[in-house]
Amino acid sequence: MRFLRRSLSGLFLLGVTLALGIAAVSMVMTAIGESAGDERRGGGGRERVFAVNVIPFDPQTQTPVLEVFGEVQSARVLDLRPSTGGTILSVHPNFQEGGRVGQGDLLVEIDPSNAETALAFAQADLDEAQAEDRDATRALDLAREELVSAEEQVTLRQRALQRQIDLVERGVGTEAALEAAELSAATARQAVISRRQSLAQAEARLDLAKARVDRRNIALAEADRNLRDTKLYAPFAGILTDVTLVQGGTVTANERVGQMVDARALEVAFRVSTPQHARLLNDAGELRDTPAQVTLDAFGIQIQHDARLTREAPVVGDGQTGRLLFASVDGGEGLRPGDFVQVSVEEPPLDRVARLPASALGPGSTILVLGEEDRLREETVQLIRRQGDDVLVQARGLRGDLVVAERSPLLGAGIKVRPLDSDDTAVPDAPAMVELDDDRRARLVAFVEGNTRMPAAAKQRVLERLQQPQVPEELVTRLESRMGS
Repeated sequence: MRFLRRSLSGLFLLGVTLALGIAAVSMVMTAIGESAGDERRGGGGRERVFAVNVIPFDPQTQTPVLEVFGEVQSARVLDLRPSTGGTILSVHPNFQEGGRVGQGDLLVEIDPSNAETALAFAQADLDEAQAEDRDATRALDLAREELVSAEEQVTLRQRALQRQIDLVERGVGTEAALEAAELSAATARQAVISRRQSLAQAEARLDLAKARVDRRNIALAEADRNLRDTKLYAPFAGILTDVTLVQGGTVTANERVGQMVDARALEVAFRVSTPQHARLLNDAGELRDTPAQVTLDAFGIQIQHDARLTREAPVVGDGQTGRLLFASVDGGEGLRPGDFVQVSVEEPPLDRVARLPASALGPGSTILVLGEEDRLREETVQLIRRQGDDVLVQARGLRGDLVVAERSPLLGAGIKVRPLDSDDTAVPDAPAMVELDDDRRARLVAFVEGNTRMPAAAKQRVLERLQQPQVPEELVTRLESRMGS
Protein backbone atom coordinates (compact mmCIF):
# COMPACT_ATOMS: atom_id res chain seq x y z
CA MET A 1 0.00 0.00 0.00
CA ARG A 2 2.83 2.33 0.85
CA PHE A 3 4.56 1.54 -2.46
CA LEU A 4 1.39 2.36 -4.41
CA ARG A 5 0.98 5.72 -2.65
CA ARG A 6 4.58 6.73 -3.43
CA SER A 7 4.20 5.67 -7.06
CA LEU A 8 1.10 7.79 -7.54
CA SER A 9 2.84 10.84 -5.98
CA GLY A 10 5.80 10.47 -8.33
CA LEU A 11 3.52 10.22 -11.37
CA PHE A 12 1.69 13.38 -10.28
CA LEU A 13 4.89 15.40 -9.93
CA LEU A 14 6.15 14.17 -13.26
CA GLY A 15 2.92 15.28 -14.93
CA VAL A 16 3.12 18.77 -13.42
CA THR A 17 6.73 19.17 -14.59
CA LEU A 18 5.88 18.15 -18.15
CA ALA A 19 2.94 20.60 -18.24
CA LEU A 20 5.09 23.54 -17.11
CA GLY A 21 7.77 22.69 -19.66
CA ILE A 22 5.23 22.54 -22.52
CA ALA A 23 3.79 25.94 -21.45
CA ALA A 24 7.25 27.56 -21.40
CA VAL A 25 8.12 26.24 -24.85
CA SER A 26 4.80 27.53 -26.19
CA MET A 27 5.44 31.04 -24.82
CA VAL A 28 8.92 31.17 -26.37
CA MET A 29 7.63 30.04 -29.76
CA THR A 30 4.86 32.64 -29.64
CA ALA A 31 7.31 35.45 -28.90
CA ILE A 32 9.62 34.38 -31.69
CA GLY A 33 6.70 34.29 -34.09
CA GLU A 34 5.53 37.79 -33.17
CA SER A 35 9.05 39.15 -33.57
CA ALA A 36 9.38 37.56 -36.99
CA GLY A 37 6.00 38.97 -37.97
CA ASP A 38 7.08 42.47 -37.00
CA GLU A 39 10.22 42.12 -39.07
CA ARG A 40 8.23 40.92 -42.07
CA ARG A 41 5.93 43.93 -41.72
CA GLY A 42 8.97 46.23 -41.47
CA GLY A 43 7.63 47.95 -38.29
CA GLY A 44 10.20 47.71 -35.41
CA GLY A 45 10.17 49.88 -32.19
CA ARG A 46 10.22 53.71 -32.57
CA GLU A 47 12.97 55.69 -30.79
CA ARG A 48 11.69 57.63 -27.81
CA VAL A 49 12.41 61.39 -27.73
CA PHE A 50 12.49 63.21 -24.37
CA ALA A 51 11.57 66.88 -23.87
CA VAL A 52 14.21 68.67 -21.77
CA ASN A 53 14.80 72.18 -20.45
CA VAL A 54 18.10 73.60 -21.66
CA ILE A 55 20.12 76.65 -20.69
CA PRO A 56 23.17 78.16 -22.43
CA PHE A 57 26.64 77.57 -21.00
CA ASP A 58 27.72 81.20 -20.56
CA PRO A 59 31.05 81.70 -18.73
CA GLN A 60 31.48 85.15 -17.23
CA THR A 61 32.72 86.87 -14.08
CA GLN A 62 30.75 85.61 -11.10
CA THR A 63 30.87 86.81 -7.49
CA PRO A 64 30.30 83.84 -5.19
CA VAL A 65 28.32 84.42 -2.02
CA LEU A 66 29.20 82.52 1.13
CA GLU A 67 26.01 81.77 3.08
CA VAL A 68 26.26 80.70 6.73
CA PHE A 69 24.23 81.14 9.89
CA GLY A 70 25.22 83.22 12.89
CA GLU A 71 23.99 84.81 16.08
CA VAL A 72 23.35 88.50 16.67
CA GLN A 73 25.13 89.99 19.66
CA SER A 74 25.86 93.45 20.98
CA ALA A 75 29.35 94.89 20.76
CA ARG A 76 28.72 96.78 24.04
CA VAL A 77 27.29 94.86 26.99
CA LEU A 78 27.83 96.31 30.46
CA ASP A 79 27.14 94.81 33.88
CA LEU A 80 25.62 97.42 36.19
CA ARG A 81 27.40 97.25 39.56
CA PRO A 82 27.20 100.06 42.15
CA SER A 83 30.58 100.87 43.72
CA THR A 84 29.07 101.35 47.17
CA GLY A 85 26.41 99.54 49.14
CA GLY A 86 23.34 100.69 51.01
CA THR A 87 19.58 101.11 50.79
CA ILE A 88 18.02 101.97 47.43
CA LEU A 89 16.26 105.34 47.63
CA SER A 90 15.05 105.60 44.03
CA VAL A 91 15.34 103.91 40.64
CA HIS A 92 14.73 105.07 37.07
CA PRO A 93 11.12 104.53 35.87
CA ASN A 94 12.45 102.34 33.05
CA PHE A 95 14.80 100.34 35.28
CA GLN A 96 13.12 97.05 34.40
CA GLU A 97 13.47 94.19 31.96
CA GLY A 98 13.49 95.64 28.44
CA GLY A 99 13.47 99.25 29.62
CA ARG A 100 15.18 101.84 27.43
CA VAL A 101 17.37 104.53 29.00
CA GLY A 102 19.43 107.36 27.54
CA GLN A 103 23.03 108.26 28.08
CA GLY A 104 23.55 110.06 31.40
CA ASP A 105 20.19 109.04 32.91
CA LEU A 106 20.17 108.48 36.69
CA LEU A 107 19.43 104.76 37.07
CA VAL A 108 19.88 104.04 40.79
CA GLU A 109 20.29 106.29 43.85
CA ILE A 110 21.61 104.74 47.07
CA ASP A 111 21.15 106.27 50.56
CA PRO A 112 24.06 108.78 50.83
CA SER A 113 23.97 109.26 54.65
CA ASN A 114 27.08 107.22 55.42
CA ALA A 115 28.96 108.71 52.49
CA GLU A 116 28.03 112.25 53.53
CA THR A 117 29.22 111.58 57.10
CA ALA A 118 32.50 110.18 55.83
CA LEU A 119 32.90 113.26 53.61
CA ALA A 120 32.33 115.59 56.59
CA PHE A 121 34.94 113.74 58.69
CA ALA A 122 37.40 113.91 55.80
CA GLN A 123 36.80 117.65 55.45
CA ALA A 124 37.36 118.19 59.20
CA ASP A 125 40.60 116.18 59.09
CA LEU A 126 41.74 118.26 56.16
CA ASP A 127 41.02 121.51 58.02
CA GLU A 128 43.03 120.23 61.00
CA ALA A 129 45.94 119.27 58.77
CA GLN A 130 45.88 122.64 57.03
CA ALA A 131 45.96 124.39 60.46
CA GLU A 132 48.98 122.31 61.43
CA ASP A 133 50.59 123.23 58.12
CA ARG A 134 50.06 126.93 58.77
CA ASP A 135 51.48 126.60 62.33
CA ALA A 136 54.54 124.75 60.99
CA THR A 137 55.05 127.46 58.37
CA ARG A 138 55.01 130.19 61.04
CA ALA A 139 57.42 128.21 63.24
CA LEU A 140 59.78 127.85 60.29
CA ASP A 141 59.70 131.59 59.68
CA LEU A 142 60.53 132.28 63.36
CA ALA A 143 63.36 129.75 63.31
CA ARG A 144 64.86 131.47 60.30
CA GLU A 145 64.63 134.88 62.01
CA GLU A 146 66.23 133.47 65.18
CA LEU A 147 69.07 132.03 63.11
CA VAL A 148 69.66 135.38 61.44
CA SER A 149 69.72 137.08 64.88
CA ALA A 150 72.14 134.49 66.23
CA GLU A 151 74.44 134.96 63.26
CA GLU A 152 74.38 138.75 63.88
CA GLN A 153 75.31 138.12 67.53
CA VAL A 154 78.26 136.02 66.37
CA THR A 155 79.42 138.86 64.16
CA LEU A 156 79.20 141.36 67.00
CA ARG A 157 80.94 139.04 69.48
CA GLN A 158 83.67 138.37 66.95
CA ARG A 159 84.29 142.11 66.53
CA ALA A 160 84.47 142.58 70.35
CA LEU A 161 86.95 139.75 70.57
CA GLN A 162 89.10 141.33 67.87
CA ARG A 163 89.11 144.66 69.76
CA GLN A 164 90.28 142.95 72.97
CA ILE A 165 93.02 141.21 71.01
CA ASP A 166 94.16 144.59 69.61
CA LEU A 167 94.13 146.17 73.09
CA VAL A 168 96.19 143.35 74.56
CA GLU A 169 98.74 143.68 71.75
CA ARG A 170 99.04 147.41 72.49
CA GLY A 171 99.42 146.69 76.23
CA VAL A 172 96.26 148.47 77.31
CA GLY A 173 94.00 145.45 77.63
CA THR A 174 93.74 142.79 80.28
CA GLU A 175 93.76 139.04 79.92
CA ALA A 176 90.51 138.78 81.86
CA ALA A 177 88.69 141.01 79.35
CA LEU A 178 90.16 138.97 76.47
CA GLU A 179 88.98 135.71 78.00
CA ALA A 180 85.49 137.17 78.57
CA ALA A 181 85.34 138.25 74.91
CA GLU A 182 86.43 134.81 73.70
CA LEU A 183 83.79 133.15 75.90
CA SER A 184 81.10 135.47 74.56
CA ALA A 185 82.09 134.67 70.94
CA ALA A 186 82.02 130.91 71.62
CA THR A 187 78.61 131.25 73.28
CA ALA A 188 77.28 133.16 70.25
CA ARG A 189 78.59 130.47 67.86
CA GLN A 190 76.91 127.78 69.99
CA ALA A 191 73.66 129.74 69.79
CA VAL A 192 73.91 129.72 65.98
CA ILE A 193 74.26 125.94 66.01
CA SER A 194 71.19 125.64 68.23
CA ARG A 195 69.19 127.93 65.96
CA ARG A 196 70.20 125.88 62.92
CA GLN A 197 69.01 122.76 64.68
CA SER A 198 65.71 124.45 65.47
CA LEU A 199 65.41 125.51 61.83
CA ALA A 200 65.95 121.93 60.68
CA GLN A 201 63.29 120.71 63.09
CA ALA A 202 60.86 123.40 61.84
CA GLU A 203 61.50 122.37 58.23
CA ALA A 204 60.88 118.71 59.08
CA ARG A 205 57.70 119.65 60.92
CA LEU A 206 56.52 121.61 57.87
CA ASP A 207 57.24 118.66 55.57
CA LEU A 208 55.22 116.36 57.82
CA ALA A 209 52.39 118.88 57.91
CA LYS A 210 52.33 119.10 54.10
CA ALA A 211 52.33 115.29 53.80
CA ARG A 212 49.45 115.17 56.28
CA VAL A 213 47.56 117.73 54.19
CA ASP A 214 48.15 115.63 51.06
CA ARG A 215 46.82 112.52 52.78
CA ARG A 216 43.78 114.41 54.00
CA ASN A 217 43.16 115.70 50.45
CA ILE A 218 43.31 112.13 49.15
CA ALA A 219 40.90 110.97 51.85
CA LEU A 220 38.57 113.87 51.04
CA ALA A 221 38.64 113.03 47.32
CA GLU A 222 37.89 109.38 48.11
CA ALA A 223 34.99 110.36 50.35
CA ASP A 224 33.66 112.68 47.66
CA ARG A 225 33.96 109.87 45.08
CA ASN A 226 32.13 107.48 47.40
CA LEU A 227 29.36 110.06 47.72
CA ARG A 228 29.12 110.38 43.93
CA ASP A 229 29.10 106.59 43.62
CA THR A 230 25.80 106.49 45.48
CA LYS A 231 24.27 107.53 42.14
CA LEU A 232 24.56 105.13 39.19
CA TYR A 233 24.28 106.79 35.76
CA ALA A 234 23.85 105.20 32.32
CA PRO A 235 27.18 105.41 30.45
CA PHE A 236 25.42 105.05 27.06
CA ALA A 237 21.95 104.68 25.63
CA GLY A 238 20.69 101.12 25.68
CA ILE A 239 18.23 98.48 26.86
CA LEU A 240 18.19 96.94 30.34
CA THR A 241 18.06 93.21 31.02
CA ASP A 242 18.59 90.81 33.94
CA VAL A 243 17.33 93.49 36.37
CA THR A 244 17.40 92.30 39.99
CA LEU A 245 16.89 95.58 41.86
CA VAL A 246 13.79 97.19 43.39
CA GLN A 247 13.30 100.41 45.30
CA GLY A 248 13.75 99.99 49.05
CA GLY A 249 16.06 97.00 48.70
CA THR A 250 19.63 96.76 49.92
CA VAL A 251 22.69 96.18 47.78
CA THR A 252 26.32 95.56 48.55
CA ALA A 253 29.31 97.11 46.85
CA ASN A 254 30.01 95.68 43.37
CA GLU A 255 26.78 93.66 43.40
CA ARG A 256 25.37 93.00 39.90
CA VAL A 257 21.94 94.66 39.70
CA GLY A 258 21.35 94.43 35.94
CA GLN A 259 22.87 94.45 32.51
CA MET A 260 22.85 97.15 29.84
CA VAL A 261 22.89 96.30 26.14
CA ASP A 262 23.58 98.77 23.36
CA ALA A 263 21.00 97.80 20.73
CA ARG A 264 22.59 100.10 18.16
CA ALA A 265 26.06 98.52 18.23
CA LEU A 266 25.07 95.10 16.89
CA GLU A 267 27.30 92.52 15.29
CA VAL A 268 26.94 88.95 14.08
CA ALA A 269 29.21 86.11 15.17
CA PHE A 270 29.36 83.21 12.70
CA ARG A 271 31.67 80.27 12.08
CA VAL A 272 33.12 79.24 8.71
CA SER A 273 35.27 76.33 7.65
CA THR A 274 39.02 76.72 7.18
CA PRO A 275 38.82 76.66 3.33
CA GLN A 276 36.03 79.26 3.41
CA HIS A 277 38.10 81.41 5.75
CA ALA A 278 41.09 81.18 3.40
CA ARG A 279 38.98 82.60 0.55
CA LEU A 280 38.19 85.69 2.67
CA LEU A 281 41.86 86.63 3.24
CA ASN A 282 43.88 89.13 1.24
CA ASP A 283 47.40 88.66 -0.09
CA ALA A 284 48.87 89.62 3.29
CA GLY A 285 46.90 86.87 5.03
CA GLU A 286 44.57 89.33 6.78
CA LEU A 287 40.78 89.40 6.76
CA ARG A 288 39.51 91.53 3.91
CA ASP A 289 37.10 94.43 4.44
CA THR A 290 34.24 92.50 2.83
CA PRO A 291 30.58 93.56 2.58
CA ALA A 292 27.94 91.16 3.88
CA GLN A 293 24.19 90.97 4.40
CA VAL A 294 22.27 89.79 7.45
CA THR A 295 18.79 88.31 7.00
CA LEU A 296 16.23 87.48 9.70
CA ASP A 297 13.16 85.48 8.67
CA ALA A 298 10.25 86.60 10.88
CA PHE A 299 6.85 85.08 10.07
CA GLY A 300 7.67 84.94 6.38
CA ILE A 301 8.88 88.56 6.32
CA GLN A 302 12.61 88.97 5.82
CA ILE A 303 14.43 91.71 7.71
CA GLN A 304 17.69 92.51 5.92
CA HIS A 305 20.57 94.76 6.94
CA ASP A 306 23.93 95.50 5.41
CA ALA A 307 26.98 94.40 7.36
CA ARG A 308 30.75 94.33 7.05
CA LEU A 309 33.42 91.93 8.23
CA THR A 310 35.43 93.48 11.04
CA ARG A 311 37.54 90.86 12.82
CA GLU A 312 38.05 87.20 13.69
CA ALA A 313 38.52 85.33 16.95
CA PRO A 314 42.19 84.80 17.89
CA VAL A 315 41.68 81.14 18.91
CA VAL A 316 39.62 78.27 17.53
CA GLY A 317 38.17 77.17 20.84
CA ASP A 318 38.01 73.81 22.60
CA GLY A 319 36.11 71.24 20.57
CA GLN A 320 35.51 73.70 17.70
CA THR A 321 36.62 73.74 14.08
CA GLY A 322 36.98 76.43 11.46
CA ARG A 323 37.17 80.13 12.27
CA LEU A 324 34.87 82.44 14.21
CA LEU A 325 34.25 85.73 12.37
CA PHE A 326 32.43 88.93 13.34
CA ALA A 327 30.53 91.36 11.13
CA SER A 328 29.21 94.74 12.28
CA VAL A 329 25.59 95.48 11.33
CA ASP A 330 24.53 98.83 9.89
CA GLY A 331 21.45 100.08 11.73
CA GLY A 332 20.03 96.87 13.12
CA GLU A 333 16.35 97.87 13.35
CA GLY A 334 14.27 94.78 14.11
CA LEU A 335 17.26 92.74 15.32
CA ARG A 336 17.96 91.77 18.91
CA PRO A 337 20.93 90.05 20.53
CA GLY A 338 20.35 86.31 20.38
CA ASP A 339 18.59 86.29 16.99
CA PHE A 340 19.59 83.43 14.68
CA VAL A 341 20.21 84.99 11.27
CA GLN A 342 21.59 84.09 7.87
CA VAL A 343 24.81 85.83 6.84
CA SER A 344 25.74 86.28 3.18
CA VAL A 345 29.35 87.28 2.54
CA GLU A 346 30.69 88.23 -0.89
CA GLU A 347 33.79 86.31 -1.93
CA PRO A 348 36.38 87.53 -4.46
CA PRO A 349 35.05 87.50 -8.08
CA LEU A 350 35.85 84.49 -10.26
CA ASP A 351 36.55 84.82 -14.02
CA ARG A 352 35.26 82.51 -16.79
CA VAL A 353 32.74 80.75 -14.57
CA ALA A 354 29.28 79.56 -15.64
CA ARG A 355 26.30 79.41 -13.30
CA LEU A 356 24.12 76.30 -13.75
CA PRO A 357 21.30 74.76 -11.71
CA ALA A 358 22.52 72.14 -9.28
CA SER A 359 20.16 69.64 -10.97
CA ALA A 360 22.25 69.92 -14.16
CA LEU A 361 25.34 68.46 -12.47
CA GLY A 362 25.63 64.69 -12.49
CA PRO A 363 27.94 62.18 -10.79
CA GLY A 364 31.62 62.85 -11.36
CA SER A 365 30.96 66.55 -12.12
CA THR A 366 29.45 65.79 -15.55
CA ILE A 367 26.79 67.65 -17.50
CA LEU A 368 24.69 66.70 -20.55
CA VAL A 369 25.22 68.97 -23.56
CA LEU A 370 22.95 69.14 -26.60
CA GLY A 371 24.93 67.94 -29.64
CA GLU A 372 24.27 67.19 -33.32
CA GLU A 373 20.83 65.93 -34.32
CA ASP A 374 19.61 66.92 -30.87
CA ARG A 375 21.46 64.05 -29.23
CA LEU A 376 23.07 64.42 -25.84
CA ARG A 377 26.73 64.08 -25.07
CA GLU A 378 28.37 64.02 -21.66
CA GLU A 379 31.02 66.57 -20.74
CA THR A 380 33.15 66.84 -17.59
CA VAL A 381 33.36 70.21 -15.84
CA GLN A 382 35.21 71.52 -12.79
CA LEU A 383 32.98 72.33 -9.84
CA ILE A 384 34.09 75.64 -8.30
CA ARG A 385 31.35 76.54 -5.80
CA ARG A 386 27.87 75.53 -4.72
CA GLN A 387 25.54 78.50 -4.42
CA GLY A 388 22.23 77.37 -2.93
CA ASP A 389 20.31 75.69 -5.77
CA ASP A 390 23.02 76.64 -8.30
CA VAL A 391 26.59 75.60 -8.99
CA LEU A 392 29.53 77.51 -10.45
CA VAL A 393 31.54 75.42 -12.91
CA GLN A 394 34.40 75.86 -15.37
CA ALA A 395 34.99 74.05 -18.65
CA ARG A 396 36.79 74.70 -21.95
CA GLY A 397 35.13 74.75 -25.34
CA LEU A 398 31.52 74.81 -24.12
CA ARG A 399 30.71 78.53 -24.49
CA GLY A 400 27.29 78.93 -26.07
CA ASP A 401 26.38 75.21 -25.88
CA LEU A 402 23.00 74.22 -24.49
CA VAL A 403 23.07 72.29 -21.23
CA VAL A 404 20.27 70.12 -19.83
CA ALA A 405 18.99 72.00 -16.79
CA GLU A 406 17.39 68.99 -15.06
CA ARG A 407 18.94 65.56 -15.35
CA SER A 408 17.01 62.34 -14.84
CA PRO A 409 17.88 58.61 -14.89
CA LEU A 410 16.30 58.37 -18.37
CA LEU A 411 18.78 60.82 -19.88
CA GLY A 412 22.30 59.97 -20.94
CA ALA A 413 24.85 60.24 -23.72
CA GLY A 414 23.35 59.46 -27.18
CA ILE A 415 19.73 60.02 -26.14
CA LYS A 416 17.71 62.09 -28.61
CA VAL A 417 15.85 64.98 -26.97
CA ARG A 418 13.57 67.84 -27.86
CA PRO A 419 14.78 71.11 -26.26
CA LEU A 420 12.00 73.24 -24.84
CA ASP A 421 11.86 76.86 -25.97
CA SER A 422 11.13 79.75 -23.65
CA ASP A 423 7.50 79.67 -24.85
CA ASP A 424 7.12 76.18 -23.45
CA THR A 425 7.99 77.29 -19.94
CA ALA A 426 5.06 77.75 -17.64
CA VAL A 427 4.58 81.07 -15.95
CA PRO A 428 4.92 80.64 -12.18
CA ASP A 429 1.71 81.04 -10.28
CA ALA A 430 1.19 84.16 -8.23
CA PRO A 431 1.00 83.72 -4.44
CA ALA A 432 -2.42 82.57 -3.31
CA MET A 433 -4.44 85.37 -1.72
CA VAL A 434 -7.46 85.13 0.58
CA GLU A 435 -10.07 87.59 1.77
CA LEU A 436 -10.59 87.77 5.51
CA ASP A 437 -13.81 88.55 7.30
CA ASP A 438 -13.79 91.11 10.08
CA ASP A 439 -13.71 88.59 12.96
CA ARG A 440 -10.89 86.55 11.47
CA ARG A 441 -8.88 89.69 10.68
CA ALA A 442 -9.42 91.05 14.20
CA ARG A 443 -8.20 87.79 15.80
CA LEU A 444 -5.04 87.78 13.70
CA VAL A 445 -4.33 91.46 14.43
CA ALA A 446 -4.79 90.91 18.18
CA PHE A 447 -2.45 87.93 18.10
CA VAL A 448 0.29 89.85 16.28
CA GLU A 449 -0.03 92.92 18.52
CA GLY A 450 0.21 90.77 21.65
CA ASN A 451 3.22 88.79 20.45
CA THR A 452 6.18 90.10 22.45
CA ARG A 453 8.76 87.89 20.74
CA MET A 454 8.18 89.36 17.28
CA PRO A 455 10.55 92.26 16.38
CA ALA A 456 8.88 95.65 16.08
CA ALA A 457 9.74 96.09 12.39
CA ALA A 458 8.40 92.64 11.47
CA LYS A 459 5.25 93.23 13.54
CA GLN A 460 4.60 96.50 11.69
CA ARG A 461 4.93 94.80 8.29
CA VAL A 462 2.62 91.94 9.26
CA LEU A 463 -0.01 94.38 10.55
CA GLU A 464 0.20 96.35 7.28
CA ARG A 465 -0.35 93.12 5.32
CA LEU A 466 -3.36 92.21 7.47
CA GLN A 467 -5.00 95.57 6.78
CA GLN A 468 -5.02 94.95 3.01
CA PRO A 469 -8.19 93.64 1.30
CA GLN A 470 -6.41 90.43 0.26
CA VAL A 471 -3.80 88.73 2.42
CA PRO A 472 -1.30 86.03 1.33
CA GLU A 473 -2.73 82.64 2.26
CA GLU A 474 0.69 81.41 3.46
CA LEU A 475 0.92 84.26 6.01
CA VAL A 476 -2.58 83.55 7.33
CA THR A 477 -1.81 79.84 7.64
CA ARG A 478 1.39 80.51 9.60
CA LEU A 479 -0.28 82.92 11.99
CA GLU A 480 -3.25 80.63 12.66
CA SER A 481 -0.96 77.64 13.24
CA ARG A 482 0.99 79.66 15.82
CA MET A 483 -2.27 80.77 17.43
CA GLY A 484 -3.31 77.13 17.74
CA SER A 485 0.01 76.10 19.26
